[in-house]
Amino acid sequence: MSDLFARHRETLDKAVDACNQRYSWTAYPESPSSKIWGQEPPVAGKARFEALLGKDYPLAQPGEIGRTGAEVSPYTGEPLGISYPKMDVDALYTAIEQGMPSWRDAAPETRIGICLEILDRCAGQLFENAHATMHTSGQSYIMAFAGSGANALDRGLEALAYAYKAMADVPQAAQWERQFGKGGAAKLAKRYRIMPRGVGVVICCATFPLWNGYPALCASLATGNPVVLKPHPAAILPVALLTTVAREVLAEQGFDPNLVSMVADTRDEPATMPLLEHPLTAIVDFTGSPGFGRWIERNCTDKLVYTETAGCNSVVIESCENLEAMAGAVAHSLCQASAQMCTSVQNIHVPAGGIVVGDGRASFDEVAAALLAAVERHLANPQVLCGTLVDEAILGTIERYRGLAAEHGRLLRDSGPLDYPDFPRARTASPLMLEVNEAARDIYRDEIFGPVSFVIKGESAEACLREATTNARECGAITSHVYSLNEDFLDQAEQAYNNAGASVACNLVGMPINFAAAYSDYHVTGLNPAGNACLTDMAFVASRFRIVQSKRM
Repeated sequence: MSDLFARHRETLDKAVDACNQRYSWTAYPESPSSKIWGQEPPVAGKARFEALLGKDYPLAQPGEIGRTGAEVSPYTGEPLGISYPKMDVDALYTAIEQGMPSWRDAAPETRIGICLEILDRCAGQLFENAHATMHTSGQSYIMAFAGSGANALDRGLEALAYAYKAMADVPQAAQWERQFGKGGAAKLAKRYRIMPRGVGVVICCATFPLWNGYPALCASLATGNPVVLKPHPAAILPVALLTTVAREVLAEQGFDPNLVSMVADTRDEPATMPLLEHPLTAIVDFTGSPGFGRWIERNCTDKLVYTETAGCNSVVIESCENLEAMAGAVAHSLCQASAQMCTSVQNIHVPAGGIVVGDGRASFDEVAAALLAAVERHLANPQVLCGTLVDEAILGTIERYRGLAAEHGRLLRDSGPLDYPDFPRARTASPLMLEVNEAARDIYRDEIFGPVSFVIKGESAEACLREATTNARECGAITSHVYSLNEDFLDQAEQAYNNAGASVACNLVGMPINFAAAYSDYHVTGLNPAGNACLTDMAFVASRFRIVQSKRM
């Protein structure tokens, strides 16, 4: 048994139990507070990040043909100045192929132990990863530490737990005996081998670079498949940090470090297609835009493809106990990470006749006013909650929908820049909110990336639910929410969303409603256009290997 497997066995066992029981647990600290870490680690992490700026990133891979990279901080507006290896994909794959047999033949416990060590060491660089994510993806420092650090690591450990469970279900050998006719019993010694598919390519997104990076890496690597990480051109550094750790651990354990590699690129010189088209690529994990995700699903039919894209996430408000609390929960989602999360709320459905609030009522206009007031409260400290915009194009999107407001309804809240004293050049935008009715469905049925949302006036609560669930089924949804005091309506809503292939949360207040809990929440169902895979279930790992057998008399 691998020493690393034994060293981390307690963590793995806890992860497996958490997956089985679905309770709240995390293996990694979610807060960067110096009360937890002390004074030195945060300072050292920032210093290590700053030491990387303006230099060639130290990553030696076979097949390097130059340098690439053009990351720009959305906080400072300045280039990071980091260059990464520009790769000849064919030469890289030739090197990868050399290390595949020994990794394939390693015991599952050995591979699992190495993956556990990789996660553990990545947890030790949460602070530099937080700064790297902040200055590439635009997240706030706290969000970068938790959502792109600890929470993403938990998703990786969760995938590893499922890979361990899937492989543990395959025995190495068996004795088989059966009587055929009147002769003696046939006795067979059978052996079973786990065989990997081939190279796994992980295409990471700009806003949460390692959200699928950790789980896809662990799911493929643990089951015997080499991994090539393909970061988004805007967010290479967080992926490079992971790549470095993985290669170091592999080399220390006597395996070819090229079992994990990275292919970086720029928008002007993309490198994704050579990876997708390479005959050794057998698995593709993709998180990003719905358009490219659909293209991969339709065109990479000879690969095993896992996608998480986006949808028009909805809220249906039928009634609530406390209008301010409900509005505050929804408004938090409109502001958090400037609505650049796959779980961000976009479409808020409210009956034209208003809603029941406790023992009274609130009109449609009063509900809209409560949402607006809640947004303003959340914007009291926007740098912590909103972060920055990852892409300049989002400002153009906001301008477009600002122009559509009068044509399709009215502008409830205009968007504007946010004031960050620490970063006067930060690229920011507050939430833009439009009031429309269902006749404007052509403009709200696709995900709008960034802080644009709609308060949609429906004829009735039932009409609101019908519209929201139809959109989930036809256009996709990763998160859905319902607020109601009526148990019959909640049951109806749960059934309608589930039949649309979407998960739904009811009456969430007092917590970030964007939050998806590892080991408990199945993130993406695979049953609607928002993605074909789930983080994380057995299906996410079980097909990454197949089983061959031999039998002898």
